[in-house]
Amino acid sequence: MMLAAMEQTEPPDRRLVDDDLAARFLPAPTRWLVTATPPKLMRRLMMAAMERDGPGLWANMTCRKRYVADKVAAALDDIDAVVILGAGLDTLAYRLARKSDIPIFEVDQQVNIQRKAAAVRRVLGKMPSSVRLVSLDLERDDVLTVLAEHGYRTDYRTFFVWEAVTQYLTADAVHATLDSMRPAAPGSRLVFSYVRRDFIDGVNFYGAKQLYRRFRQRQQLWRFGLLPEEVAAFLDGHGWRLVEQLGPEEIVQRYVEPAGRDLTASQVEWSAYAEKI
Repeated sequence: MMLAAMEQTEPPDRRLVDDDLAARFLPAPTRWLVTATPPKLMRRLMMAAMERDGPGLWANMTCRKRYVADKVAAALDDIDAVVILGAGLDTLAYRLARKSDIPIFEVDQQVNIQRKAAAVRRVLGKMPSSVRLVSLDLERDDVLTVLAEHGYRTDYRTFFVWEAVTQYLTADAVHATLDSMRPAAPGSRLVFSYVRRDFIDGVNFYGAKQLYRRFRQRQQLWRFGLLPEEVAAFLDGHGWRLVEQLGPEEIVQRYVEPAGRDLTASQVEWSAYAEKI
């Protein structure tokens, strides 16, 4: 979200993502850092720090958010609900609520839901009537069962957003989450991101050895990964049909080059878009 906020200091035609709420939703210290530091200096410092950890991650993280927003916007006339798994401080729900009254469910752990509710009250004054905050733990809870307690219906054609979450879960939790989504109505959509399994396993660092040390060796936060060539079969096994993937080449061609930016994209993280079979 900090990267999305800093992208707003670029001219509109050079932004990799548009999010006028990003900076406002940030916690006070981070919000101050973004707004008080000269934009070009802040962006240069952040980019330099990220390039040391993982070359190309700036483009991946900002364009991933753009990709999700584009896919949801394109599907709005054909869906009945949006479910954002691991919503964090993401602002997608509140930008969608401006132009649609379809129900939007933001799902996260209880501590994050509480922080999100406080941020929404601070920024917007009150929760939009179409947005519902749902507390659950993807390692333990059945997603659709908990959502049903908050008004979700399995006949909804649902757009599921699962951004920057799967790598933090166990393989069992990833499979269980997708299994719990099997009752979703035909015509439902899913967009999710994943970290390559060969990076998780330490087989290929893709120039991001510092990132590997941070998330796999020191903190051991990232646990699950996939390979791009196995995503179609992986999704098919859970009742979804892969439509397309967004890898580094597609990121550069679709978003970076049209914005006139000179950025590379990382091989470490990919995104996938699927439809319910």
